[in-house]
Amino acid sequence: MMRFVKGLLVLAVGGVFMVGCQTDTSLEDRDTELRRLIASQSPTGSIEGMILPDSRDYAAIPQDPRNPITDEKVELGKLLFHETGIAVDPLRPENSLTYSCASCHHAAAGFQAGTVQGIGEGGIGFGASGEGRIADLATVDHDVQPVKSPTILNVAFQENMLWNGQFGATGVNVGTEEQWTVGTPKALNHLGYQGVEIQAIAGLGVHRLNADNDFIRSSQYRTMFEQAFPDIPEDQRYTAEFVGLAIAAYERTVMANESRWQKYLRGNSFALDEQEKFGAELFFSKAECYTCHNGPALSAMEFKAIGMADLVDCPEPTLKTTADNVENLGRGGFTQREDELYQYKVPTIYNLKDSPFYGHGSSLRSIKAVIEYKNKAIPEKAETIDYLDNRFRPLGLTAEEVDALTRFVRDALYDSDLDRFLPASLPSGLCFPNNDEVSRDDLGCS
Repeated sequence: MMRFVKGLLVLAVGGVFMVGCQTDTSLEDRDTELRRLIASQSPTGSIEGMILPDSRDYAAIPQDPRNPITDEKVELGKLLFHETGIAVDPLRPENSLTYSCASCHHAAAGFQAGTVQGIGEGGIGFGASGEGRIADLATVDHDVQPVKSPTILNVAFQENMLWNGQFGATGVNVGTEEQWTVGTPKALNHLGYQGVEIQAIAGLGVHRLNADNDFIRSSQYRTMFEQAFPDIPEDQRYTAEFVGLAIAAYERTVMANESRWQKYLRGNSFALDEQEKFGAELFFSKAECYTCHNGPALSAMEFKAIGMADLVDCPEPTLKTTADNVENLGRGGFTQREDELYQYKVPTIYNLKDSPFYGHGSSLRSIKAVIEYKNKAIPEKAETIDYLDNRFRPLGLTAEEVDALTRFVRDALYDSDLDRFLPASLPSGLCFPNNDEVSRDDLGCS
């Protein structure tokens, strides 16, 4: 076994560690061993099974067969996802045209919210880097969710969506039809689409975003809708279903495929430094991270209970969060199965440092804190003790190993150019992702 520690190559030979200066040959051998380790833990048994596809290689991107990805849908969806001009049905008239899907899932925060709790309608400001959207706590008509806003990054590899996986008619939701309650967003699963599509469709209604308005029908969007959905009658194109399908097609292309880790997997041995390689070795061996976080997105379509606290437990004030929120029960709150209580979907772990709030309840505030939490395996939420995943156990990582693993997750998995997924401007000419007065000032919009 080869290991690099503080500038020295350490070789385990017959149980005795030999320390010496590194050579080009030894580094090449070490990379060969690391690549073999990664391949052995890959779901496909090869390095290729860990590589994210190019965002333009639609044939390689997982997609709903009922919503094939096309250039026309992606371009339309990119605009609609950021378009504050479809916020035409707010609870408060003064909030009209001020928010978008991207208010809670924007590039500057790794397509998360950048705050403890995502705020759509009623939010104020964007902050210097998308970290400062706030709300007037005295006003009750805010558009928030009782769990942390998950990222759309790498969602092509998640067949069912949300922390509890409730969206999507396929995958793990086959057999949960009794829970697709009429009169709730879950009923949209009856449309039969996968989770990315259902979440996009449902989100438009939940957040009161409506593209069926005179501006959309009379602007360049009209031509874009015709090109994206040429076989759909004009009177149906602007409904939530087809707006959502376009948004979902765009979301599936949003991937952290330019991270240094991805470059390393594609053959550039110099893309990672030696501490990051040590962290990668730990990720795929002693730290056992790969047992949950695997595949191209380093995620899983599985649900695990690891005892993290809920959003209501945050030290900061939160909105519409109470101890009895059904979301605090995780997957079991949706399926009504006791053996699935407190289980949450395994998320992708790319670009975590863009939004320093971790877990469904934003309970941890640094990547190192998350790794230390899993290393110690002491649950934050006492009620979960009888439901914890059997892999949530002390790992025995040393301080040096925690640091190396932190470096790998924080920096090697970071794609620094997510702005490539943003539109240059909107047909409406409005500011995005938010268009309230403070946001326009923060973003430098005229």
